[in-house]
Formats: sequence, C-alpha cells, structure tokens
Amino acid sequence: MPSKYFRVDRNKWPGVYYYTGQGRVKGKPDLCYWINYKIDGKLKWEKVGWRSEGYTPQIAAEIRAERVKKARHGEAVKTAKEIRADNIHLTRTVQQIGKSYFEEKEDSLRGYYADINRFELHITPLVGDRKVSELTILDVAKIKKALADRSPGTVWNVLELLRRIVNYGAKTGLCPRLNFIMPMPKKDNEVIEFLTAEEMQRLQEQMDAWPTSEAPRMLKLAMFTGMRRGEIFGLQDQDLDFDHKLIRLSDPKGGRTVKLPMNPIAEEILLEQLEHRNRLHPDWSYVFPGRGGHKRATSKAVQRIKEKAGLPEKFRIFHGLRHHFAVTLANSGEFTLDMIGELLTHKSHQMTRRYASFLPDSKQKASTRAAELLQPTKSKKNKNEKSEG
Repeated sequence: MPSKYFRVDRNKWPGVYYYTGQGRVKGKPDLCYWINYKIDGKLKWEKVGWRSEGYTPQIAAEIRAERVKKARHGEAVKTAKEIRADNIHLTRTVQQIGKSYFEEKEDSLRGYYADINRFELHITPLVGDRKVSELTILDVAKIKKALADRSPGTVWNVLELLRRIVNYGAKTGLCPRLNFIMPMPKKDNEVIEFLTAEEMQRLQEQMDAWPTSEAPRMLKLAMFTGMRRGEIFGLQDQDLDFDHKLIRLSDPKGGRTVKLPMNPIAEEILLEQLEHRNRLHPDWSYVFPGRGGHKRATSKAVQRIKEKAGLPEKFRIFHGLRHHFAVTLANSGEFTLDMIGELLTHKSHQMTRRYASFLPDSKQKASTRAAELLQPTKSKKNKNEKSEG
C-alpha cells in the first residue's frame, strides 16, 4: 500500500481508496484504486487497478462487497494477486518444476547428472508438458509401459525422481501435491553384473592398448578397489594417505566418511595418475580432474573402452566392475560377507547378502562339516556295539 492514499467517498464507496499516479487520463491524473476489508479481525489491503485500465470506484466497491460477503460466510477470501498466483501454481508443468529443481540442487544433489539423464530421457518426453496439477495415475502407467524392457530398479529410480521433483515443487509453492499415491514397483536389488574370464581379458587388452592413460586408470581403480564412479571422480589429494595406505571417501553413498585400505595395485595406479596430473596441472586438486580442474562429471573414453572390448550393452562399466570385485572375493571363499560389505562401504548387511549366491565352495564346505558334526563319532558307535554284545 502506498504511503499517500485517500478515501474516495466514505458514504458512497466505503473501504475504497486511491492514490495518484504520474500518468494522465483525458487530461486528468491517473488514479489507482485500492480496497480494504477485515478477515478474522485483521485488516487486509488489496490493489484493484488503475483508472486508465477501466477501473472505477464502483467496480472497486463491488469487488470489496464480494470479499466481505465471502468472509462473512466463512469462505476462503483471496486477493486478485493471490488468485493469479494460484493460477500459476496450477499451470506449471513437470518440465518447469524439474528445471527449478535441478537449478537449486546442482551443487548439493548426489547423483545429479544421473538424475538429469533420467529426467530428460524418461520423464520429459512423456509427461514434461503436463501440468503437475493434472498428473494422474495413468501418466505413471505410461512411464512404466515405456520402461517395460528396463530393470525394476530403473523404473523405480525414474518414478522416485518424478515424485521427488513434484514434492520439491509443492514444498516451495511452485505446484500442488500429487492427488494420488505414487505406485512404486518393487525394487530389484538382486541384479549383479560381472564379467566372464573372456570378457575380462578383452577389457584388460583394451585398457593396456588405449592411447591415453587416465580412463584405464579409473577403470582399474574400480576393478581393484570396488569404488563407485562418483567416489573415484570425487577423489582429491587430501583423500590419499600413502603413509598409512588409506583412501578416504568423504562423501560416499552411505553418507558417512569412511576409509578404504589402499592395496599395492591401487597405490601404484594412484601414484601414476598423480604424477601424470602434476606434470600437466600441478595446481589442480582432483585426482581425476574434469574440464578446467573441476570435479569430473563423466568420461566418454570409458564408454569407448567398453564398446571396443565388446562388453554387453547393459553392462554398466563402473557399477559392473564394482560387482565384479565383490563376486571375485566371494568366489574365492577367503572373505566373509561382512568383510566384503566393509570393503564396499555398504551401510547395511542386507546390501551385501546379494553376493551370498557366489559362495558355492564355502557353502559346500559348511554343509559337509555340518554333516560330520551331526553324525555320531566312530568311537561312540563301536562302544555301543560292544555293550549290545
């Protein structure tokens, strides 16, 4: 409300005010009309509009009378400004909310680039132009149908992202909440990717023959430590303790800082990479830096190595090598599931249980030993036979 305003006519148009603008209408100063009224004992001011826009004291008075009537009968009273905001609130599309979400979360969202890819590939083409207020369970069914050939985990990730974006929009007042509960598929965590001996041989040959060394080093680090892609991309000098042979993961998927043992092969890989980076960019801090020395977001060379090695199309190279690391340990029979979970920095034992099926030798030994323990000993059997005689 402007500091200088005047009542139009207390008796003819109660609660109608105006202030003078700089423009002129038919040779007279332009006026902006305002009204006031009480809601629950609180005085509320509302701008009606300018005389140059066709508004008059009579129109302002009629708008005020409508507001007062609604307030008297306990109905929700909204100003024109609030009504316009509500209309915008109801008309924003999924793509608009997604844009705001990713702009705000760029520096804080773990898995930022993976989520953008999911949004652009699986959500935008199907429901990007849909108003959030008009989304229905049929839209969810459309997304599920389009992802019919994908794993349940992928479907879950896409729908969870859509739900997360809409919840963000609702919390920030950009859109309403969904008027239905998002039906989420059961997430299948039993999909385990690993390579055959022949596939691993082809991959090793491609890494050894690759013209540049950085991408092969990243893959070898994943292969020999089980580290996640984001953990490798996020490694900085301060995370490497060569004295105590430790690798610090300051922002792992589990959310807490953890330390991995630095085995001799990993140490050699990291020392070679640091020497290579320092020779080119001694002031950069990321071990495997991206463009301009910033944190790396992706590696196209890694994908080309995968293709050259003829690995399965669905084999996710970093994720798959992490699984391969765990499967190799499990198959050896020399490591417990708890130890494998510690090396993979799993936050729950359940996440490691998936590798139990790769313990055939250990299970066989346990079964054989159990049978031995359950059978009566030979000495006891002979003793019983003698007593019977």
